[in-house]
Amino acid sequence: MSNRFDISKAPLRAEPRHPAAAAPVQSVPATPGGLIRSTLLAAGAAGAILVLFWLPAEYGIDPTGVGGLTGLTEMGEIKQQLAAEAEADVEAAAAAPVAAVEATPATAAPAPEILERLDRIDAQLAAISAVIGTPPSLTEPAAAATVVAEPAPEAAAAPAPDPVEAAVAEAAAPEPATPEWRDEVSYTLNPGEGIEVKLSMEEGQTARFLWTANGSVVNFDLHGDGSGESISYEQGRAVPEAAGDLTAAFTGNHGWFWRNRTEAPVTVTLRTGGDYAEIKAP
Repeated sequence: MSNRFDISKAPLRAEPRHPAAAAPVQSVPATPGGLIRSTLLAAGAAGAILVLFWLPAEYGIDPTGVGGLTGLTEMGEIKQQLAAEAEADVEAAAAAPVAAVEATPATAAPAPEILERLDRIDAQLAAISAVIGTPPSLTEPAAAATVVAEPAPEAAAAPAPDPVEAAVAEAAAPEPATPEWRDEVSYTLNPGEGIEVKLSMEEGQTARFLWTANGSVVNFDLHGDGSGESISYEQGRAVPEAAGDLTAAFTGNHGWFWRNRTEAPVTVTLRTGGDYAEIKAP
């Protein structure tokens, strides 16, 4: 009998598998110079975002002029205007009940001593009336004396003016000067809606203006911005119209922001003239 080993019939044995060794993680050396450089770069980026985008968009402050080019400055000014109007509405609503209470006078009750004296006087008058009879009422009004005004002497008739002299004087009288307007725009604002119109002006230029709400009222803010500066010339609430001169404090855009706080549509008409480059209207 042959004693041969058949490898095909031999039991198989699984060899253990050893996990591959993890590759070592290489750390980045952090030197003091690298940390300082990274900190300065991050601070510079944050400062640039603050000055270029955040200040113009939130507060209307645009020291670099980038906010005016991107429209962020106008958005910030509208936010500030809305915040100011909301604060004024809250203050007015809080002050109204206090004013109403202060305006109501307190009615003082008569003192008890006065009431007792009046009762005693009434009792004495009743006793006297019972003895001598009821006297005529002291409260009857006395007959009013009729005063007849003497006719005033007739004034001397003024001489009739000469028709020729009157015609000459009327022709010689200077006609009132009518201001000349360069531009005129009108906008209809629905309740709660606002609009802004500005004039492009150089520093020191003066423009004439006249605007009206055509029988209604609006809130307005006359302001300017440009060259990294901003200014508010005048503000008003529930104003029907305004007119005057606008002198630019610096080179930039100067004009008006109107908002309709009534419950009906309002048409705002603006007329401008004088020194300015152009009108910037929607």
